[in-house]
Amino acid sequence: MADQSIALVTGGAQGIGYACAEALKAGGHKIILADINAEGVEKAALSLGAEAGFACDMGDPSAVLAMFDDIEAKFGPVSILVNNAGVAMPGDFLTYDLEAFERVMDINVKGVFVATQRAARSMVEHKIEGAIVNMSSINAQVAIPSIPAYCASKGGVMQLTKSSALALAPHNIRVNAVGPGSIDTEMLAGVNANPDAMKMIMSRTPLQRLGGAKEIADAVAFLCSDKASYITGETIYVDGGRLGMNYTC
Repeated sequence: MADQSIALVTGGAQGIGYACAEALKAGGHKIILADINAEGVEKAALSLGAEAGFACDMGDPSAVLAMFDDIEAKFGPVSILVNNAGVAMPGDFLTYDLEAFERVMDINVKGVFVATQRAARSMVEHKIEGAIVNMSSINAQVAIPSIPAYCASKGGVMQLTKSSALALAPHNIRVNAVGPGSIDTEMLAGVNANPDAMKMIMSRTPLQRLGGAKEIADAVAFLCSDKASYITGETIYVDGGRLGMNYTC
């Protein structure tokens, strides 16, 4: 992957997305951020020294396509895409709201598909041997009853990663995913403040600590780099060993 290629990171205003953008910028790439939080993404882009920050609802296909058109008109085609934007929307299974389920799937699966397809079309047109990394989760493999839509969506991301990797391999476009475990971000702030919840998390984490956003970002940056040039269709789980367990202490 040549230096100064354009990397688009969705959900980039904070947390793992921002950390991914930092890691890619350190690798010499020009960064464009996208996030549904218009004020947040503007501030994040300024703080990072990114080329731009776009306000975009990744659950709205028309908005996603318009954003890509705008990016290409101003900066050129994207060479790296990190599909990080996602939501969980927890709730009780028996009363789980269908609209909430659809919203999660729209952002976490449909948004990934639309962005991947749109980015890949330009990569093919411009003969760019690009890299796409999707943010999956250990919940592509294991489940939590209070987040049924999230678990279903991340299983979908895992399979979408495989199918798009196969489709795009003839064009030397690689598609992979990273599956975080329990990461110390804003989403886990409530757990940090609850000793009982933290004890439960640690009981299923062999390394006995939360992961950091930078540790996820480093895996993403690796998959976007030439060091991963023979890796496609894979999901790398960065989970402190959780998926290897068949019991909890």
